[in-house]
Amino acid sequence: MTRAALSSKNDLRPHLILPRSFYERPTLTVAEELLGKVLVHRTPRGVSAGMIVEAEAYIGEDDPACHAAPGPTRRNAPLYGPAGLAYVYLNYGIHYLVNAVTEAEGHPAAVLIRALAPVEGISLMKRRRRVNGEVPEAHLCRGPGNLTGAMGITLTHNLRDLVSSPLVIEDRGGAVDDVSWGPRVGIRVGTERQWRCWVTGHPAVSGRVKLQSHG
Repeated sequence: MTRAALSSKNDLRPHLILPRSFYERPTLTVAEELLGKVLVHRTPRGVSAGMIVEAEAYIGEDDPACHAAPGPTRRNAPLYGPAGLAYVYLNYGIHYLVNAVTEAEGHPAAVLIRALAPVEGISLMKRRRRVNGEVPEAHLCRGPGNLTGAMGITLTHNLRDLVSSPLVIEDRGGAVDDVSWGPRVGIRVGTERQWRCWVTGHPAVSGRVKLQSHG
């Protein structure tokens, strides 16, 4: 499905913030169903929003790539719940990454939001990323570090409630017909797990995309 097709369906019904029950489910289910939903950040500078087109699941202490692998720590405490909170951290001292905490409280898991298709506040996104008009819209939020930069998300948003804060995820009626699954990227362990999903063929998807579909 093309970006245009996805975007055209985004205004068919009122913007509904996803309830906490959406996140209180198996992480792989949440990851797939986040595709087509819209991450929204309301700030004094304006509103920015982008449709989620790529996501990755991290599940439990037995997942070597999950921050919960060492067991509970001060840093990974958000992963242990409750569901529906934002887990934001600094990756390699360079980029902020934003995740949605999932599953029952006490079961550490989250979905990393890897890429967005901009739908609102595009000029604000460009100012935040300090890029000019020649940069394709699809590149503004392509990759987890780029999207937090464009959306104005930092460590101050760690533990924000995605259900009731200025940072939320909405259902705007977007439909995704073709989803692909493959290995997670940007990690050194757990790469065999087919836990990254994306809107097939979308130009904003990051990483490697020539991978098999999830069965």
